[in-house]
Amino acid sequence: MENKTLDSTAAVAAGAGADRDPYLISLGENVRRLRARRGMTRKELARAASVSERHLANLERGIGNVSILVLLQIAQAFNCVLAELVGDITTSSPEWLLIRELLQNRTEKELQAARETLSNLFVGNAAANGGRNKLRQIALIGLRGAGKSSLGRLLAAEIGYPFVELSSEIERVAGCGILEIHSLYGPTAYRRYERRALEEALQLYPEMVLATPGGLVSEPATMNVMLAHCYTVWVRATPEDHMARVMAQGDFRPMAGNNEAMADLKRILASREAFYSKADYVCSTSERSLAECVDELSAHIRQAAELSYG
Repeated sequence: MENKTLDSTAAVAAGAGADRDPYLISLGENVRRLRARRGMTRKELARAASVSERHLANLERGIGNVSILVLLQIAQAFNCVLAELVGDITTSSPEWLLIRELLQNRTEKELQAARETLSNLFVGNAAANGGRNKLRQIALIGLRGAGKSSLGRLLAAEIGYPFVELSSEIERVAGCGILEIHSLYGPTAYRRYERRALEEALQLYPEMVLATPGGLVSEPATMNVMLAHCYTVWVRATPEDHMARVMAQGDFRPMAGNNEAMADLKRILASREAFYSKADYVCSTSERSLAECVDELSAHIRQAAELSYG
């Protein structure tokens, strides 16, 4: 049943003509950013959150006041806490505030070092052993169409590792296809299956080249597990190459019914770039042959292994 807890159409229309509140504008931008990071269309988010597309569009434009219940539904659809959607989670306790004070104004490099230290403490980072274990489990990340599967299969054959598609592992864990997971259980359930499949793959394959779904980086908990245990490679391509390759595969799922597909794709890439850039290595597949990419990446992996073993 459509949720009708937002302002009336008349009130929204009135708000559209007035100066918009800076906080509502910021809130709308935050919703768009989270939606882009997860690769969700407005229609998909509206369905997952049981909110009308019109109301969601008004929220993203910063028009009118939105109820706390609607925000809660949207946060649940994103599988994030409400504080992440509306404000700063680091105000929730004295320890958070003290940690935030320590991290405030640090450089990106310093923040990365802090994250890796916390990962060692709480996740159990294989990198603590000179990176040797991480190089046995190589994860390819990047948006769909970058070439992860093609590159991964050839790289695995080159270095003698099994090739694993995390999407197939997700289907095995769920007992149904990816589209069925989304249609039957929704995006929140999909992210749970994704993390469980990753954790099981890490146990089942002590050596592997793993091709991951493009949206995996949108779930911080799953991303942390991958970064802690895998040597990650961002398989990067231009938006034009992403689009051309997806179209060549005849797969239009994320762009279905959308007349601004390229703009959406660029927005998704932009929202995830900071997360993809946390990878240990970047391999560009644009304007290069697949063979060149395999040669580069296999040479890099061998060199990194030699350095790790000393």
